[in-house]
Amino acid sequence: MKKNQWMLAGASLLLAGSLAACSSNNNATTEAEGGSDKPAEQTKLVYWSIDRHDSDFIEQKISEYEGLNPGVDIEFKVMADNYAQSVDIAFSSKQAPDILRVDTGNVPTWVKKGYLESFDEYITPEMKSRFENVLINEKNTIDGKIYTLPNIGQFWRLIYNVDLFEKAGIAAPPTTLAEMVEDAKKITAAGKDIGAYGLAGNFKSGSGFERIAHPITTLSKTVGTEGFNFQTGQFDFGMYKETLEALRQIVEDGSMMPGSESLDIDPLRAQFAQGKIGMYFNHSVEPSVYKTQFPTDIRWAAALPPTVDGKQNGASQVISGSYLAMSKDSGQKEAAWKFIEWMYSDEVQTAYQEGGYGVSVIPSVAAAAKAPDIPGIEYFLPTKFDGIYPATPFGATEGRLEGTKKMDVFNRYIFTGGDLDKEIQDLNTRYNAALEKAKAAGDTTIEAQPDFSAANLQGSLVSE
Repeated sequence: MKKNQWMLAGASLLLAGSLAACSSNNNATTEAEGGSDKPAEQTKLVYWSIDRHDSDFIEQKISEYEGLNPGVDIEFKVMADNYAQSVDIAFSSKQAPDILRVDTGNVPTWVKKGYLESFDEYITPEMKSRFENVLINEKNTIDGKIYTLPNIGQFWRLIYNVDLFEKAGIAAPPTTLAEMVEDAKKITAAGKDIGAYGLAGNFKSGSGFERIAHPITTLSKTVGTEGFNFQTGQFDFGMYKETLEALRQIVEDGSMMPGSESLDIDPLRAQFAQGKIGMYFNHSVEPSVYKTQFPTDIRWAAALPPTVDGKQNGASQVISGSYLAMSKDSGQKEAAWKFIEWMYSDEVQTAYQEGGYGVSVIPSVAAAAKAPDIPGIEYFLPTKFDGIYPATPFGATEGRLEGTKKMDVFNRYIFTGGDLDKEIQDLNTRYNAALEKAKAAGDTTIEAQPDFSAANLQGSLVSE
């Protein structure tokens, strides 16, 4: 069966070209030698994705599926830009694909717009049980119905330069914030001759602070993430206080790489690859980055994040989300579901991880998959201290926030100081006021979970 992969430069091209193939008609007619028409059953499915990095793998699996299912033809299209807008146009013009790669942030919106078909009528109890520990409300489920399932996640670690650690006389990565501050100071002193610094962060990005604070805070504490306390259903940015104070101390000690406040992640990686940075935080994409994008001769490793006091009370947050969804407008839902089910199978998802396309959050896959042939990936494989948290109302809340965002407040404190307690109190007041507006507008339905404890997330992704 023929597959097409094409790149859509903009949403306007969607209507400019002919998309008759998206119509999912399943009856083709062939002419027999005797002159009579003989109907041949043909099921045409259209599958859209925004991902380029795994397109070769997906094409290979589509060919494999077509070989196992004669009569099924899957047209695979990778969209280059304006994916969400292209999807809007496709649905409004009745030319929507049957299967969509869906980003986490789009799930509530696309369900509300009527784009997505619930999996509930199709998914078997056995398949559902494979995902029961990794489904997230407002990411995978809406109002109790499943619209998409996760496949991979971001596993966060402290990444460090082994050579600089040895040069500074440090035997192991830090396990507490105090050790992280002290190690940064030692590395900066020992690396002065080559211009190396103890710690760096890509604080130019909105996620710069979060890349450091979320792993530390979630592994240290039990109440929540993104500044949201699940137990009370309110924002309490005090959970970040110790991490903020540690980062401020690193700046005051002169152990933070100069210019970190305006640093992007790729320039940071380039500096790390050159041996100029002792430590930074990021997730499981890094081994592939240093294999292909920034090859390096330095010895590096990664470890679970340090915690406030050395105790791993919670679980390091794994950023997991969505993968495949089914169009509500599809005329071939049974056929679309069979393909989606196959793509989520342990066989396919194990091959996906072993091929180096991502680290799976599906427990059955994590137990079976071998580590990809990528140096350093072993540091990012699931441990009992990694866990997937419920969704928070942070995005919906910040959309209605008045005043300065938490990222700007925290970055200002890290690099210039100030009254941290006062700043935290002000953030709590403004974010909780915005939360009430978001609830009133129907932007979020997340409520308090008094029994929540991140300690219960330990062991949820891997078997003991």
